[in-house]
Amino acid sequence: MEIKVVKQILEWNEDCSNEIKNTFEDKNIFMINVMGSPGAGKTSLIVNLINELRKDYKIAVIEGDIAGQIDAEKIKQMDIPVVQLNTDGACHIEAMSIKHILGYFNLDEVDVIIVENIGNLVCPAEFNIGEDIRIAILSIPEGDDKVEKYPLMFSTSEILVLNKYDMKEHFDFDDKKLNL
Repeated sequence: MEIKVVKQILEWNEDCSNEIKNTFEDKNIFMINVMGSPGAGKTSLIVNLINELRKDYKIAVIEGDIAGQIDAEKIKQMDIPVVQLNTDGACHIEAMSIKHILGYFNLDEVDVIIVENIGNLVCPAEFNIGEDIRIAILSIPEGDDKVEKYPLMFSTSEILVLNKYDMKEHFDFDDKKLNL
């Protein structure tokens, strides 16, 4: 008797992620997945991205959190379409959640979707959500050892933002240890 091994979650997620990519390609939408620890500065980066990109692009935001809507309220005050995604304890966002949320936006009026993923350096890196680019944020107070400890997060991201750099003199943080 043969035992079948199936990787249902990741395979299913990849199929859904590819479906989202195809939809976005047809609509000419670019999606950015912003990942990092709680408190690393994901929302602050997104606010700054909005301020720069809104000059030339129509932006929408998906705010991922375990609970609450604090960050979504900040984005709403900027007059940007935003949907709050609460995972109720899940440590990441999956492609199916993004797929379900897309109906809340008029995709004909969106050029860029920014997703703030759940604050975590492990799970979000494992799940493609149809994004075109991944941004990982590492704040100086977190330490220079995070790239080595959480390699998938940093190896699957196209951009690394070092945040709270003004705090470097107060922490033992060596840029050279990032091995990028």
